[in-house]
Amino acid sequence: MKVLFIGDIVGSVGRKALEDVLPYVKQKYQPDIIIANGENAAGGRGITRKIANHFYDLGVNGITMGNHTWDNKEIFDFIDDEERIVRPANFPYGTPGRGFTVIKNKTKELVIVNLQGRTFLPPLDCPFEKADEILNQLNKNQKNILVDFHAEATSEKIAMGWYLDGKASVVLGTHTHVQTNDNQILPQGTAYVTDIGMVGSKEGVLGMERSSVIRKFKTQLPVRFTSDEGKWQFHGSVIQIDESTGLAKKIDLIRIAEDQVIFE
Repeated sequence: MKVLFIGDIVGSVGRKALEDVLPYVKQKYQPDIIIANGENAAGGRGITRKIANHFYDLGVNGITMGNHTWDNKEIFDFIDDEERIVRPANFPYGTPGRGFTVIKNKTKELVIVNLQGRTFLPPLDCPFEKADEILNQLNKNQKNILVDFHAEATSEKIAMGWYLDGKASVVLGTHTHVQTNDNQILPQGTAYVTDIGMVGSKEGVLGMERSSVIRKFKTQLPVRFTSDEGKWQFHGSVIQIDESTGLAKKIDLIRIAEDQVIFE
């Protein structure tokens, strides 16, 4: 099974990049299942039903979220009924939505799990214990498992990679929007990368308009951030999974910039 995972899609520029690049990436890599992180898709603050449906129309099969899940209040109207979206599983019991789901496309099935780190982020339930709880709920045939660990600290992400080595097919970090170059297959067969990166403007700061971010750092005063409208970058990863074992065979990074790409 070949899985394409797309980094945090930020604002209208990120959505435009997805529209421009996804047909090319699909043709080149021929993924069986496509997953995207959509927690910043609505102007950097959450996701709407219309945007989610647009992603599905483009070929995305499932959407993961993160700490910005609830920033756009519209999500409360549809997340309980939308089985293709997962929010961090380690929110308290009773939180709307779901923390893991099974994505199906033709004959392929992939369990996707969303967890959120606790270092420099709100103190949710323990993501390590929640990961164990979810894996124990799966049946023996559900071997193909992708974990989006949405976390700030690289140490926490690396620790999760080692913790789930041999238990999940792939552990991918999201949240920092900066793609790391440590993609690897861990000793027990789990594909890992600390952060996939982002899909959005490369001319701002993590997808946000840079002058407001600089003002925030200089003044320490509250500043409202808006998503940047500069040229885009597209970050993602393609993972090959041995369906008989659920272990990864290969993980490659994708890094495309608007002013560099030449589509064939």
